[in-house]
Amino acid sequence: MTGEFDGLAAIVTGGASGIGLATATFLSARGARVACLDLNIDGLPEPLIGIVADVTDDATVRAGVAEAVERLGQLDILVNNAGIGAVGTVEDNSDEEWHRVLDVNVVGMARVSRAALPHLRRSEHAAIVNTCSIAAHTGLPDRALYSASKGAVQSLTAAMAADHVREGIRVCCVNPGTADTPWIRRLLAQADDPDAELAALNARQPTGRMVSADEVAAAIGYLASPLASATTGTVLSVDGGMHGLRLRPQN
Repeated sequence: MTGEFDGLAAIVTGGASGIGLATATFLSARGARVACLDLNIDGLPEPLIGIVADVTDDATVRAGVAEAVERLGQLDILVNNAGIGAVGTVEDNSDEEWHRVLDVNVVGMARVSRAALPHLRRSEHAAIVNTCSIAAHTGLPDRALYSASKGAVQSLTAAMAADHVREGIRVCCVNPGTADTPWIRRLLAQADDPDAELAALNARQPTGRMVSADEVAAAIGYLASPLASATTGTVLSVDGGMHGLRLRPQN
């Protein structure tokens, strides 16, 4: 049985856990050769290729992308997934924290894309998918810094799509709602009442539950696949209806 990614090669940043690992697994199961760039690649399952890289360091990014392309033989798909979170209002995060989060979440995507573009230009099916967030277009409490970084990612996606469409490189992003990932589970563990916080996170989605990493991976996979060859500059919400639905309160 053939897969929609047969003959294609992909890089997934932050590919060793959470949404990144789910995405790498999704692509690989459907025929892609996949390299995961991450700070820690211990335990990465075969046949995924693990390469250590830090998206805040241009030298390791360029070296990581070059090694991935050498081992994969080509590059057709880049999934810019590496990112970190931040909690607090605009008063709560220091300048150092602002610079750190923006460096990972925004400039990190620029670094990896910059290193990947020369290789993507040689592909007959070139796609970049950026992992963004519902926070890019919905006001969430205590997420000022994180929301600012993801708003920048959404705007960056549109600008990149315009810049590279005539080179045959499509650029889109996915905006997950609250996803059940290791990062969220760590936040829950730090809450005063983890059970109450979990219930609140589930209730925030109109579907009544958090989004799964596999559901986000499937959306990324669609945008990266030849099935979406006419789709670029698109923001795909995977948020259980958070962005568009306004339900009446239940009696």
